[in-house]
Amino acid sequence: MNAPFPLSAETIAIADLRDPGESARIEGFVERMGGTPFHRPAWLLAVERGTGQLASGLVAEKFGQLTGWLPLTQVHSPLFGRALVSSGFGVDGGALAPSERTALSLCRHAEEMALRRSIPTIELRGGISPSDWDIRTDSHCGFQADLAQDDDAQLLAIPRKQRAEVRKGLALELSVSTGNSEAERRAHYAVYSQSVRNLGTPVFPRSLFDAVLDLFGADADILTVHHEGKPVASVLSLYHQATVMPFWGGGTYSARHLRANEVMYFALMTHARRRGCSRFDFGRSKTGSGPYFYKKNWGFDPQPLAYANWVAPGAQKRNIDPTSDTYSAKIELWKRLPLPLANWLGPLIAKGLA
Repeated sequence: MNAPFPLSAETIAIADLRDPGESARIEGFVERMGGTPFHRPAWLLAVERGTGQLASGLVAEKFGQLTGWLPLTQVHSPLFGRALVSSGFGVDGGALAPSERTALSLCRHAEEMALRRSIPTIELRGGISPSDWDIRTDSHCGFQADLAQDDDAQLLAIPRKQRAEVRKGLALELSVSTGNSEAERRAHYAVYSQSVRNLGTPVFPRSLFDAVLDLFGADADILTVHHEGKPVASVLSLYHQATVMPFWGGGTYSARHLRANEVMYFALMTHARRRGCSRFDFGRSKTGSGPYFYKKNWGFDPQPLAYANWVAPGAQKRNIDPTSDTYSAKIELWKRLPLPLANWLGPLIAKGLA
């Protein structure tokens, strides 16, 4: 006797990421599908551990096999509202499925999930989304390129003007360290927190960085540039499918005249190649911004990213764009805060900026 048709239908359910077996199964699916670090359950769980924002997600399944995955961070912030974000604190992470129909079905189930939980908006960073959602391809660009075969070729691959800046930094007495020890973490947070304060942005809690390093293990590390024994530039990078992604990086005021950021990114390229990477993902930048042109100066071609939003009937899309007029006065005020005060207040605010 043939089985009833419903048994062969694709089902969609909320994933139990606290189940190690379920997380491992999804990790394998992400690997097979060529997903990003932000599709990984390890990322969602690190975000939850580091910020308190709930790790969740939807899995599609047929005949006992995964056919789709939508990672979701359930964000709650008194300042920035509630949202389902795919993927929280990431730059990618939309619906992952071999079938467009499955990807769209995951999005529709996310709508239902949001309505049941009184969450007014869904934000997808990448992937397929329904045509009736608000889809933008003009807000951010990604930057990726292959790594060269050796250090000399890597230096020559950098456009002339930017290569001259790298050479100036390499000629100075700067040292580079890598790892994920407590000393590396402390140095990275000291540099990064100063860097974002100078840009007028609240710093993320250090617990987020620690959680990513702990849960990613060998797939994440810190590279720091020192001058006279003091850290002046530092970056926390992710390694995924032979690609290195410098994700949280910055420099102190002195980094500019020391060309420490230039040394940092060049050193990361050579470090990543020795780790077995063949590609460098410079991450995203807002289209037309300073970081956008900085990455172009390194020879990276901008590729538009597709971001989508769904908003519940009668609700409004949340605004967490730091370049909007809403935040311009607050940014200028934040730049003038004493660093200890900014480091105390920042994590309380930033954990809602997933």
